[in-house]
Formats: sequence, C-alpha cells, structure tokens
Amino acid sequence: MGSYIPETHEGRADMLTAIGLESAEELYSVVPEEVRSGELNLPEGLSELEVVSHMEALANENVRFGTVLRGAGAYRHHIPAIVKTVTSKEEFVTAYTPYQAEISQGVLQSIFEYQTQICELTGMDVSNASVYDGATAAAEAVLMCLDRKRGEVVVAESVNPDVITVIKTYCASRNVPVVTVGMKDDLTLDLEALQAAIGPKTAAVYVQSPNYLGVIEDMDAIVAATHGAGAKLVMGFNPISLGILRTPGEYGADVAVAEGQPLGLPLGFGGPYLGIMAATKAMMRKLPGRIVGQTTDADGRRAFVLTLQAREQHIRREKASSNICSNEALCAMTASVYLATVGPDGLAQAARLSAGHAHYLADKLAELGFAVVSDRPFFNEFLTTCPIDADQLVDALEARGILAGLPTHGGILWCATELNTRSDIDRAVQAIKEVCDR
Repeated sequence: MGSYIPETHEGRADMLTAIGLESAEELYSVVPEEVRSGELNLPEGLSELEVVSHMEALANENVRFGTVLRGAGAYRHHIPAIVKTVTSKEEFVTAYTPYQAEISQGVLQSIFEYQTQICELTGMDVSNASVYDGATAAAEAVLMCLDRKRGEVVVAESVNPDVITVIKTYCASRNVPVVTVGMKDDLTLDLEALQAAIGPKTAAVYVQSPNYLGVIEDMDAIVAATHGAGAKLVMGFNPISLGILRTPGEYGADVAVAEGQPLGLPLGFGGPYLGIMAATKAMMRKLPGRIVGQTTDADGRRAFVLTLQAREQHIRREKASSNICSNEALCAMTASVYLATVGPDGLAQAARLSAGHAHYLADKLAELGFAVVSDRPFFNEFLTTCPIDADQLVDALEARGILAGLPTHGGILWCATELNTRSDIDRAVQAIKEVCDR
C-alpha cells in the first residue's frame, strides 16, 4: 500500500497537531464507545501464498467456454496484448476524476484523444466521456433531447430489452412517457407504426442498428420519419460494425450511443463497461458527462481543459442535465488504445471477419434445420428457429464447452466474431448436429 498511502508517521503527526489532536482515534470520538470497542468478527489473516491459492481455487470454479456463439450485447473479440500493457500502468489505473483540471493534463489528454477517435468512428461532431455503459448512454441521450414543448420518448422494441428497461427507469424519474413501437415479421422496426407513434410532443426516437436480433434497420427511412415530425433521432450502434457499415453521422442521427465493450474490454460479469456517446454540434451543450478541449497555455504550449461539465457537482443543481458521477477514463482509454492499435484497416478487418463468420455459421445451421427468421441483411448476429427445445440444446452444448446462442423470441440468437474461425464453427456445428440427432 506504500504507493497509495504515501504519508509518513511524522507527516501524520504534523497534521494532527495542526488540528489540535494527539491521535487519529480522536477523530472518531463522536462515535459511541460501544461501537468502536471490541474486535471485528473477521477471520485471521493469510499469507500471500495462501491468498493466491484460495483465489485460484475460486477462479477455477468459473466456466470458461472454448467456443462462444453468443452476443446479445456483450461480445468476445480479439484484444491485442499492447492494450492491457498500456492501460495497466499505475499512473493510468489509479487516475481519477480531474477535479483540478489544470494539473490533470495526462488524464485530460487521454480523454481528449478518446473523444477524437469516437468522433472519427461515428462521424459525429462531438463526443463526451464518463458514461457508465451503453444502456446508460441511451437513457441519457433520450433525456437530453427533451425541451419545453416536447416531453415524450419513442423507443423501438427491436433494441436490447435491457436498454429499454434502463430508458424506462430514467424516464420514470422525470415523469417522461415512453412509447414502444413493435417489429414486423422480418424483425425490423414497423415504420408505419413508428410514424403513427411520433406526435407533436415526441422529443426523441431511439433505434438500434444492427438491432438486438442482429438485423440492419432501414435507418434512412427511420431518420426521415423522425426528422419529418420534428423529433430527434438517437441511434444505437455496434462499434465494431462501423468498420464496414455507414456511421450514425452519415445517416443524419442527432445522437449516437453504444456499448463500448467490444473495443478492447474483455467479457466480464457485467463490466466494467463503457458508454459511448456522441452528438451533433447543435446538441453539444446538452451532453452529460465531460467534454475535454484543446488549447494553449501562457507559453503557447499544447494544453487541455475541461470544456463542458454538465453534472450538478460542478454547476447549479437546477441547471444540471445529468448526475453522472464516476470517471470512466480508464475504460475510455482502453477503447482508445484498442482503436489506435488496430487502426481503420484493422477495425474493418475485424468487422468483415465477424460478418463473414456469422453468415458461414448461419449457412451451416440452416443445413441442420435452423432457419434464419429474417431475410433482411445482418451483421454478426441472427435469430433462427430451433428444431429441438432451445434450453435443452444450450445445456447440452454447455456440457461440451460451447456457449450456444441465446434462447429468445421463440428461437435462438446466434453470434460470431473474428475469434470464431471456420474450423471452430465446423466443430460447433458437428456438436449441434449430434445433440439434435439424439
């Protein structure tokens, strides 16, 4: 702990003297004696060897699948070794919120570089930092579209159901009505139903493409319908897909949001993940979180500043657009290092491989009677029917070290990335065939 608690005994004694105390225990004098006295019910300490052995035993209880054919919001991608090497440096791991921005130049520059890359990735004008995850970003995005005349939100049912839940939770806290619009048989948003749902009080429409079931939405028509009714369009996207698909900026979205986990963040039990959020210049002042800008100091040297802070801790509560608090700079830096490492060509290659492997998997599954539900284009996920009980199939494949697709919407949602090679897919398909033939 030496590098985290650097103060010496002499230094602590000086601080106690300065405040008129003789010991640190006196700081807790207001706490009742019966609470402070007595020993805590904690086990005896262990040696380093014993702790490592215990933690390894716990880790070995986790199931690590050799083959993963599931996405549904969290994706297994290749992470170059340099990503962890850079982001594990102590000066990055221990950095926190830049409260004194003028002396936090390193943190500010990392955020600035991240914002620049996100703008290049999405085709949007401005990006922020410090959004917790993709669902939070979506909820914050629809709220930032509200104004005095428009106070309702429309959400496509084709987006991630967990995101819909978070949006409804955020909107409920502000008494903002949320209207959901269903899908057609081809798993795309029902455009006619959308046009009927958008009214004079609609502030924002949230649509995800590729959507939760993998299908690429007709974003041109959706944007036109939204803007034609005077509302703002919030587009959710898969960051890897932008290596080959059109960007939210090219579609004309007002706000673009995504889960940044595919950009160098490994799969975990729910995180930590990263909310990507970018917008047009017209929406910039409504962005939550932080925006870092570049300037020059008194000597003409390159410097960075906190250009915008929209949270209530920095400005009057009634003027705050958000209460986003904790700093996500380490996760943002991870995404930044990943993007810098793979570059535009590497991102496009990861996207092409993911799409190619997913379509190969779909063709192989079709030979076994798993029919792809939609005939619309998809990126790296697709929904199929299942010739046997879906849960039975998933359990049987789990016993063989294969994480199958997610049972949902009456079928199975499959996914493939660049890590699912053709030989890997062939072995999985053979295992699926054996399970189905039993």
